Amino acid sequence: MDSGSIRRRLGAFLAVLAASGLLALAAPGEAQAADSSCAGRKIRTFTFSTGAVKLYKSGNYLCALTVPKNAGSRQPMMVSLQARGFEPVIDKGLFTRHAGPVRSYVGHRKVWIKGSVGSGSYDSGGWKRY
Repeated sequence: MDSGSIRRRLGAFLAVLAASGLLALAAPGEAQAADSSCAGRKIRTFTFSTGAVKLYKSGNYLCALTVPKNAGSRQPMMVSLQARGFEPVIDKGLFTRHAGPVRSYVGHRKVWIKGSVGSGSYDSGGWKRY
């Protein structure tokens, strides 16, 4: 092999390496979804006085979890996800980091979402489509 051929192959290898590094930096939403215990992409965050309900979507499934503003101490938390026509999926108890995840098949149905941390709470107030 001559030196020109080696340089071209080395240049191509470095270009592929740089492109893969840029792609890893350009997709932080994927990593965030993995950290949250919910598959899919985050579509909404509903904030309230003591925390937030995070909603994720993957295909025909929704996943929800409630996170407190100040994590660390055990406090009562709850998250509920109900697709219209189905029973609600609820996670309720004393948690330090989050309540949930709760996952439900929703298809094209409307859903009702609830979440609470301590004395603060969120309620979608009716059936919504996400």
